[in-house]
Amino acid sequence: MTDITGSMPDWEKRFRAPRVSLPDWADDAPDRALFVSNATGTYELYAWDRVTGAQRRATDRPNGTTDGLLTPDGESIWWFSDTDGDEFGVWMRQPFGGGDDEPATPGLEASYPGGLAIGRDGTAVVGRSTDEDGSTVHVVRPGAEPVEIYRHRESAAVGDLSHDGTLVAIEHTEHGDAMHPALRVMRLDGTTVAELDDTKGGEVELGLEVLGFAPVGGDTRLLVGHQRRGRWEPMVWDVRSGEETELGIELPGDVSAEWYPDGSALLVAHSFEARSELLRYDFATRQLVEVPTPTGTVSGATARPDGSVEYLWSSAAEPPVVRSTSGDVVLDPPGMTAPESVPVEDAWVNGPGGRIHALVQRPATGEGPFPTIFEIHGGPTWHDSDAFAAGPAAWVDHGYAVVRVNYRGSTGYGREWTDALKHRVGLIELEDIAAVREWAVSSGLADPAKLVLAGGSWGGYLTLLGLGTQPESWALGLAAVPVADYVTAYHDEMEALKAMDRTLLGGTPAEVPERFEASSPLTYVDAVRAPVYISAGVNDPRCPIRQVENYVRRLEKRGAAHEVYRYDAGHGSLVVEERIKQVRLELDFAERYLR
Repeated sequence: MTDITGSMPDWEKRFRAPRVSLPDWADDAPDRALFVSNATGTYELYAWDRVTGAQRRATDRPNGTTDGLLTPDGESIWWFSDTDGDEFGVWMRQPFGGGDDEPATPGLEASYPGGLAIGRDGTAVVGRSTDEDGSTVHVVRPGAEPVEIYRHRESAAVGDLSHDGTLVAIEHTEHGDAMHPALRVMRLDGTTVAELDDTKGGEVELGLEVLGFAPVGGDTRLLVGHQRRGRWEPMVWDVRSGEETELGIELPGDVSAEWYPDGSALLVAHSFEARSELLRYDFATRQLVEVPTPTGTVSGATARPDGSVEYLWSSAAEPPVVRSTSGDVVLDPPGMTAPESVPVEDAWVNGPGGRIHALVQRPATGEGPFPTIFEIHGGPTWHDSDAFAAGPAAWVDHGYAVVRVNYRGSTGYGREWTDALKHRVGLIELEDIAAVREWAVSSGLADPAKLVLAGGSWGGYLTLLGLGTQPESWALGLAAVPVADYVTAYHDEMEALKAMDRTLLGGTPAEVPERFEASSPLTYVDAVRAPVYISAGVNDPRCPIRQVENYVRRLEKRGAAHEVYRYDAGHGSLVVEERIKQVRLELDFAERYLR
C-alpha cells in the first residue's frame, strides 16, 4: 500500500492528524467516558470503556456531531441531532454499549439547545429556544410528558442539576443584558428557591455563571462565577441559606473552577495573557497548590475520583495531547501525529483603549518584512491563546507571518476590556487592530503592500467591516461565515444572538438604526478596494446566508474583485476534508492576488 503521507504537506497533515477531546466521564461510573474525535475524517462522538479499553463510534452523520452527554450512571449517551449544522434539532439517546437511537425527549419539538442536565433517576432538565417562544425550560421524566417550568422572551439556559436531582440552576437575562446573566435556582415544579442578580435589574454590568452544584448528596452549595472584582472568579453560594463565600483567590487573570469529586476541593483554571495554568484550592486550608502543566494552554481539565487531574494541553508549536498528573498520556489517537509549528511571540502595543496583546508567529526561515495575515478571532467575547491551531500554522508554512489580536471585547484581560465593546460595535475592535497593524509595519515584521485581513464568524465580520472602513490598509480580505449586512443578519439569526445584538448595540434596528448602520459592513461596501474572498455555510443560523448574499450582490454590481464559496453546512464544518478545501481556496486566492 502506498504511503500518501510522505508527499503530503505538513499543513494538511495538521488537519488530518487524528485528534481527541478531553474525555467526559459519567459521575457514578467514572470508567465510562465520552469524547469527540476526527479519526474517521469527521468529528463524531465516541464511547470509551476505560476498563476494557474498548472504543466505539457512537454517532455517524455526514456533517458530524460534537454535542453529547453521558447519563450519571453511564448507561446512556445523549446527543444533539440537528440538520446539516443548522443547530436546530432534538436530543437523541442510545445505550452506552451500542444500539438503536431513540428520541430522548419525546413531546418536545425541535429547537435550538439551551443547556441540558440529567439526574440520577433519569429525569432531564432541558433548555430550549425558538424564535416563537423565546427561552423555555422543561422537565422530562421517564415515561411522562414534558412539563414546562420556565419561559421568557430573553435568553436563558440550564446550568446544572443538584446531586439529589431536586434543584436546577439556570442563567437568565430577563433584565435585558445578554452579556451579564443573573441566576435562579428552582425546584422541578418551577417554584423559585433562590435568586442572585449582580446586575441589580440591569443597572450594573456584572455577570454570573453556573459552575456546578457540589457533587455530594444533601449539599446545597453551588459554585458560581462572578465579576465583582473586575474579572471572572469563583465563589460558593449556599442556595438554601443564602450564604455567599468568597474564596479570595488572588490571581491576575480570569479564574474558573470545578469541584473535585468528593467536594473537598476545587480544580482551578487560571487564564492570563493568552496562557493558562491549573491549581487545586483546598477548602480546609484555603490554600492554592499548583497542578503542574507545561507552558501553553489548557483547553479543558477534570479531576478524577482518585485525585488525579486529566487535561487537554497544547501550545502554538506543539499539537494537543490529553495528559494526566499521574504522568500518563490518557488518550492517544491512532495514526500520524500532527507536525509541530513555530512558537508564538508576545507583542504589546499601545492602543486607544489601553495596551493591546497580540500573538505573532514568524516563518521559520527568511527575513522580514513578510507578507502578513491578521487572523482575527471570533466571539467576540473570546480570545486567541498560545494553543495549537492548524489554520495559522498553514499560513506560516507558506511564508506568511501571522498576527492575532486580542482586541477590546476579548476575554482574559479583565471585565472592562471585554465590556468596552458597546454601541460602536466593530469600530472599536478595528481601532485596536489598526494600532497593531501600524506596529507590525513599523517594526519590520510586515510588508505593508501584502497585508491580509482575515477571520471567521465575528472575525469574518471585522474583516468585511475593516475592508470598508480602512480600505487603504489592507491588500486582501478573507472572510469566513461573516456578518455582512447587520440589519438582515439580526432579523434572520437565532433568537439568542438577537438578544446579544440588542445588548451590544443598545436596541433593535428599529430603535437604534444609526448604530446598526455604522456597524454594518454593507454600509461601506462601495469603499472596499481589496480583493475579497467570502466563504459561507448555507445552513448557518448565526451568520445566515441571505445577508451574505446581499453583500455579495453589491460587490458584483460594482465589479469588485471577489470570490464566494458556499458549502452545505452551518457555522463552520466538522468534516476534515471540507476544512482543508477551504484553507486551500484561501491560500490560492492570496497567492493569485498578492504574488
